[in-house]
Amino acid sequence: MRVAFVVQRYGLEVNGGAELYCRKIAERLSRRFSVEVLTTCAIDYQTWKNEYKPGIHTVNGITVRRFPVDGPRRKMRFGLLSRVVFGGRHPERLEVSWMKAQGPYSSALFEFIEKEKGGYDCFVFITYLYCTTFFGLPLVREKAVLVPTAEDAPPLRLGIFKRLFNSPSAIVYCAPEEKALVNRLFGNEGLPSDIIGTGIDMPVESDGERFRAKFAVADKFIVYVGRITPDKACGEMFAFFSRYKEERPGGLKLVLIGRAFMDVPAHPDIIQAGFVSEEDKFDALCASSMLLMPSRFESLSIVLIEAWFSGRPVIVNAGCDVTRGQVERSGGGLAYDGYEAFRDAIDRLLGDERERGRLAESGRAFAEATYGWESVEGRYAALIESVCMAQGAGMRRTGLKTIPHG
Repeated sequence: MRVAFVVQRYGLEVNGGAELYCRKIAERLSRRFSVEVLTTCAIDYQTWKNEYKPGIHTVNGITVRRFPVDGPRRKMRFGLLSRVVFGGRHPERLEVSWMKAQGPYSSALFEFIEKEKGGYDCFVFITYLYCTTFFGLPLVREKAVLVPTAEDAPPLRLGIFKRLFNSPSAIVYCAPEEKALVNRLFGNEGLPSDIIGTGIDMPVESDGERFRAKFAVADKFIVYVGRITPDKACGEMFAFFSRYKEERPGGLKLVLIGRAFMDVPAHPDIIQAGFVSEEDKFDALCASSMLLMPSRFESLSIVLIEAWFSGRPVIVNAGCDVTRGQVERSGGGLAYDGYEAFRDAIDRLLGDERERGRLAESGRAFAEATYGWESVEGRYAALIESVCMAQGAGMRRTGLKTIPHG
């Protein structure tokens, strides 16, 4: 059985939750199916500049077909269209124009999908938000699985997405909160679906002291892992942490793991480690006192699961239904709503070692029971096989229109 994963970016150099999710799932399912990845030549999600060479490549044993993006994002046009589509009433055609401006639009990728669709048994489209899924999925909807990674953010409420979310043969959700949100907005409860999440590839061993020596961090620290961007509420995180240090002087540090897409305050207790290897990331988690996840928009926080597998509690933004739900179901951390709750959560975890250990163990037990690879892989395989069987039985849904690219 030949399965194609379609995603906007793919590679070891790519820093993004949906992209990492795609890579991990594709690598695991390659043990059961003949897996390929169809993607663009872009690395940077803000510019979509073609940086990889087009053609066939191999990444961790997976065949990757890369196609050039037609052109980089035109920031002024994208910004203008964003103000229009999120600012009031407008025709649907402007939402389609917004999507093309959002990118990455690759004519070569869409032409390949349409021309070669008969050679694949199933297409798995990762994340709803980009052109690769919006224009690609309707070309193969009868054999498409959508993994929307949907967050409760303004784009999800654009009218153009109702058709998309009712088009695939099946949907994989990452969390119960994501499924509830999508069903409420698009009324697609009748589509075959499953809530699967992901597994975690833990290193054989992690060494916190190795991280401390490499990055010269001697004090206790809170770790943030992910893109450093306003979209992840990093500005608020910096403001809250700076205020905390004014009220609680001492050696506590905030260590940042990931690429920065915004200015990071020049603060003596904020340390930028940058984009690091998997070994360094898990060493950092091991060395930390806790993980901080400030984002309000998540479909599944993989790094929360990694923190729990690493034996660390987490602090999350209560404004995010998904991460708050992960914490509530696991008992593996605390949620904050505003600065005072942020301060109190840190105080509680730093001041009570037994409590910190109890939350960490609860999180680990939840992660092991919920995100084991055997279960994740098996459920993904079963859903893909069901889509292929439906095709073989001639089960076709009709009445859906291809989305125009104009």
